[in-house]
Amino acid sequence: MNESQARAYRIERPRVRTTGAVFASPHSGSEYPWAFLRASVLDERSIRSSEDAFVDELFGTAPQHGAVLLAASAPRAYIDLNRSADELDPALISGVATVTHNPRVSSGLGVIPRVVAGGRAIYRGKITLDEARARIAEVWRPYHRALQHEIDEARAEFGRAILIDCHSMPHEAIDAAGSRKGRGAAARVPEIVLGDRFGAACGGEVMDHVEAAFARAGFRVARNAPFAGAYVAQSYGRPARGQHAVQVEIDRALYMDEATITRGPQFGEIRARLGEVIAEIAEIGRGAASMPLAAE
Repeated sequence: MNESQARAYRIERPRVRTTGAVFASPHSGSEYPWAFLRASVLDERSIRSSEDAFVDELFGTAPQHGAVLLAASAPRAYIDLNRSADELDPALISGVATVTHNPRVSSGLGVIPRVVAGGRAIYRGKITLDEARARIAEVWRPYHRALQHEIDEARAEFGRAILIDCHSMPHEAIDAAGSRKGRGAAARVPEIVLGDRFGAACGGEVMDHVEAAFARAGFRVARNAPFAGAYVAQSYGRPARGQHAVQVEIDRALYMDEATITRGPQFGEIRARLGEVIAEIAEIGRGAASMPLAAE
């Protein structure tokens, strides 16, 4: 791995790869460049509010089950690896022409984010187009080349790839969704939201198995609401080709203190329960012959 790749991601591999499951964490990066922090109007804690802190650790047992874990090094506030490289924000980046309406870009959440959680601005003013292109070249492209490589390897060796795109969600996001639906729904607020783009990114039988694995580990699970999957699920989910993608969102309140961005008292328990889930998902990816899939 060269220096540019090291800035973009790290890969944790098993001694022997035994499954086509690939676990990836694009938003848990926490290596903030000094020049970036200096250019921001936010303090070091506020700028981390969009980070999926510790998600790479929660899924860190993947190599023990024969699976690859790909984790971003660069933080989401610096570059968002779950956005298309062409989602450039003209309100942030000098020299970018106004684009057709894109609600993510308009809200400041393009590939180079303009804001963090709560709509708080990251910068005092604009950045140059050259700076944006440099981040994409040095971080976005290496990460996605690595991700595609691992998926291709999985398909070649095991007949299918099952990409688990690992994220966390602010508790208030799902709590508010439950409250809007009434008292009964609030009591059933999901702890895990699985997104498969309403079936477009993952075969139905694979999705059923993934959901069942989380449920057996004791999690309340929902599909596609309020998060159905973003760029990664949309781009890599090709179930007809044996390439499945599932976005996983975990309620941050389960394992961390969101205000201080520190591990909570239940961190170890949640990690252990997710280890059970990882083991089951790894089994799904042991080979096409072991679990015939109508979608493939």
